[in-house]
Amino acid sequence: MKRAILQARCAVGLASPNPSVGCVLTGDTGIILGQGHTQQAGGPHAEIMALRDAAAKGHSVQGATAYVTLEPCSHHGRTGPCCDALIAAGIKKVVASIADPNPLVSGQGFERLRAAGVEVEVGPGAAESRELNIGFFSRMIRKTPWVRLKIAASLDGRTALENGASQWITSEAARIDGHAWRARACAVLTGIGTVRADDPRLDVRLVETPRQPHAVLVDSRLDVPPEASIFVPGRQLFIYTAAEPGEKQAMLEARGATVIALPGPGGKVDLAAMLRDLGRREINELHVEAGDKLNGSLLREGLVDELLVYLAPKLLGQGLGMANLGPLTDLAQAVALQFMSTEPVGPDLRLLARIPGRDSF
Repeated sequence: MKRAILQARCAVGLASPNPSVGCVLTGDTGIILGQGHTQQAGGPHAEIMALRDAAAKGHSVQGATAYVTLEPCSHHGRTGPCCDALIAAGIKKVVASIADPNPLVSGQGFERLRAAGVEVEVGPGAAESRELNIGFFSRMIRKTPWVRLKIAASLDGRTALENGASQWITSEAARIDGHAWRARACAVLTGIGTVRADDPRLDVRLVETPRQPHAVLVDSRLDVPPEASIFVPGRQLFIYTAAEPGEKQAMLEARGATVIALPGPGGKVDLAAMLRDLGRREINELHVEAGDKLNGSLLREGLVDELLVYLAPKLLGQGLGMANLGPLTDLAQAVALQFMSTEPVGPDLRLLARIPGRDSF
């Protein structure tokens, strides 16, 4: 199962919006007959890749055991049912980490396997498999993406100087690592303030990636200029706005953007409704790289699941903060966090901190 999980890791950033799944086939003596992981959406799933690997090596899988990190699918989606392929191949036992949260599958794959006389064991590697697919589980169960807020700051929490200068507070190593986190996400989100200040592309450039994540822009009044770098040919860009349809929307749509009006209070975008809409658009993980105002809004509304923070070993004094939460009158109003990991990245420190309870779905 550990080897299957390693295979599943190879699918991170590749398989979405499908889950990242690994599969290992073994014989009676424990010899590995075949292994594989889920390919890009519409391509073969992990079980099919493992069966193909075994066949390419000349191994029979009759009577073999399949170790798979997620329940084999039982429905016709972009591909055929994997449980049927395992049954047809003569697999006699399936060890799966966890049930698929997709209501089209959940439990039905196991039932079909057992009905065909295949022994099924569930549980080994469950925590690791779920964590690898936290966005997929979020979308299937909560109907919204897993929201990760990325921040690069000085040790005293400044993300830019008072004049807006922010490039570069953290090191090149931190920027490369940040692009790796972008690459695993289904979409990267920012706000119009960041577009005005930095004109970002929001793409993955510093690491290799099999596909580019979608871009998402929160722009209440449709102020984004059509020549902004966020318009990348061939990439899906979702612009959420509170503005009424008009000539500007038509202009942006002509540039290839999808404009979605979700007006909320105060002429702002309804951020909670935006997440529900992104869930319907098969966004599993949403990677946020925005300014302190939008960061603050997402945190105040309880829409953030975890923070990915890079801290540089420097002090900037006056400047912009991580999130504009507004003045608090009591320490109990603070946003509580739980550190999940702390890792040095070059000269900087990477912190992964989760909002307690956000992963309990």
